[in-house]
Amino acid sequence: MRKLTHEEISQNRSTLETLNKVNRLPVYVILNSIRSSYNVGAIFRTSDGAMINKIFLCGYTPTPEKKEVLKTALGSQDSVEWECVKDAKEVIQKLKREGVKICALELTEKSIPYYKLNENSFPLALIVGNEITGVQQELLDLCDFSIEIPQYGIKQSLNVAVAYGISIFDLRRIYDNMKTNQHK
Repeated sequence: MRKLTHEEISQNRSTLETLNKVNRLPVYVILNSIRSSYNVGAIFRTSDGAMINKIFLCGYTPTPEKKEVLKTALGSQDSVEWECVKDAKEVIQKLKREGVKICALELTEKSIPYYKLNENSFPLALIVGNEITGVQQELLDLCDFSIEIPQYGIKQSLNVAVAYGISIFDLRRIYDNMKTNQHK
């Protein structure tokens, strides 16, 4: 069976059946101890839009069984593969063994702007941390690198679901450009 292109899918609105025929963005998302069910639901919807591989819900991150997650996910919990794994380190170590690069969405001393990633960044696992405390240091220590969204205002932070949306769609753009250039 031939895989459909993203253009073919977007011409005919995606369904759960057609999603299985498209190559997904080679990105895994690790949500670690996200407090807000609404943020988790929003991340599910954004993940559906970017067509990521899978979400891992770690720590005390709420799962789609919670009505607040369902309220903002709007059905995307059915189109995005997800798994609940309490220990994020377990997921990171498994993905590393599979050759996946580990990246935190976090401002660190060595973080790079999110838009500086390139085709060598894939496959990738993106760790998104707690709304207040961010990505835990023990997880940062397991990362290959971290990315940041440059901030110019007073707060120096964005809502976790907003920050995720900005970064994941730029990863989508980078990956799509890479694929387009490979076919030229």
